This record gives sequence, C-alpha cells and structure tokens, in this order.
Amino acid sequence: MSGTHAPSAGGTAAALAEALGELMWPTRCVGCGEPGALLCPACEARLPWVSQLWACPTCGAPFGWLVCTACDASWDLRVVCALSYEGAARRMVTLLKDAHELRLAPYLAAAIAVALDETQTDLDAIDGICFVPATAEAFARRGFDHMELVARSLSRATGIPVADALARLPAADQRALGREGRQKNLAGSVVVYADVAGARLLLVDDVVTTGASMRACASALLARGASGVMGAAAARVW
Repeated sequence: MSGTHAPSAGGTAAALAEALGELMWPTRCVGCGEPGALLCPACEARLPWVSQLWACPTCGAPFGWLVCTACDASWDLRVVCALSYEGAARRMVTLLKDAHELRLAPYLAAAIAVALDETQTDLDAIDGICFVPATAEAFARRGFDHMELVARSLSRATGIPVADALARLPAADQRALGREGRQKNLAGSVVVYADVAGARLLLVDDVVTTGASMRACASALLARGASGVMGAAAARVW
C-alpha cells in the first residue's frame, strides 16, 4: 500500500509491554496514590511552589527576600528554586532517584522551567545546561544519573544544549553531614572534564539544602574558565 508503513515489530512489542505493565501496575499519583496519572490535577494544584517574588534572590529560600537566614555573605552563587521540598514535591524527587520512576524527570524539569520563567531569566544568555553529577557509588546503585535525565528534559524544553562537564570524586555521604561538614566534604571533589572556557552556564540540581554541592560545582566551573554560572533547583529545603 503506497504511503503507508506497518508498525515495526519492536514498536509493537514495546507498546504491548507498556500496556501490560500499566494493566498489572497502574500508574498512580505521587501525591495521593490514586490511579491514572503520575500527578493528578488536584495534587498538581497543591504543589508547594516557591513564590519568586518573596524568595531570597541569592539562595532561593522561600520568604527570604527581605531577611534570609538560609545563606550569608559567603554564598557566592545565585540560585532559583521552584518548589519547597515537601509533600508531592519531595516524593517526586525521591521516586525518581530511588524508585526508578524515570517518567518524573520531565516533571522536575518543567518545575525548573517555570521558576526560570517567573524570575524572567534570559535563557538566550545561557550557553549550556550543566547538572550536579551523582557520585560513582550512587550511579552504580541506581544505574543512571537522575539529574542528567532532568537536564536533558530541560534542554528539550528550552533548546539550550546540555553541557555534560562535571564528575564527582569519592566523598562521604552528604546526608549525614551538617552545613560546614558538607562544604568541607566537597572541597576538591568536583572535576571539570570538558572545555567550559567562556561559557555561560545554568547548573541544575534536584534539591538545595545547604547549597554545598551546587556551590562546589559552580566554583569548579568558574575555575576552569566559565564566564558565569547560575543555579536552578527543583526543590529547596528550608
């Protein structure tokens, strides 16, 4: 038949596998657990968005516009954060990383894109999207780098290319450390293995707590000649 194409065997098999998987393990909302969608309209409406009007213009903490207790004069990186790390936002991050729900990567990328739009960030002034890399241990455990998935989703949404430029050397688990300990733990642990000289970069991460990981990555990029680095995260602990 002229002008028609039969579906490939591989495509048909994938579609059948997806349909069977959905039948046996239906998609459930990360917020309320109801079947149907990864994020139902009701839970989407209740997402804890950070109002950029009142957020700290430096570290992105909610309600830190006038007086911020989450950063100080040593904080040398501007960070925009989309959501408060609670409720459905927290579960989205956790399920992507630890439950292999890879379909959530575009959701986190979309949240970052909304925050960038709200802050009127000039995307035309950004040359590439970098991401805070997983440690080798985390990559081996999960089999993927969740922030690479988010960065590539954000790249598709914005048209800005991904600049896969960073790697992490072995270090202690950040979750067990306080603010000062996190900064010391990451000192010298980030390696830049790509040419970033003169590049204006957007550095993305899933969650900002003390900002140690993001700031260590930004410092490494600037030390290798990047002309500017701005941070953006899907969620903020405060």
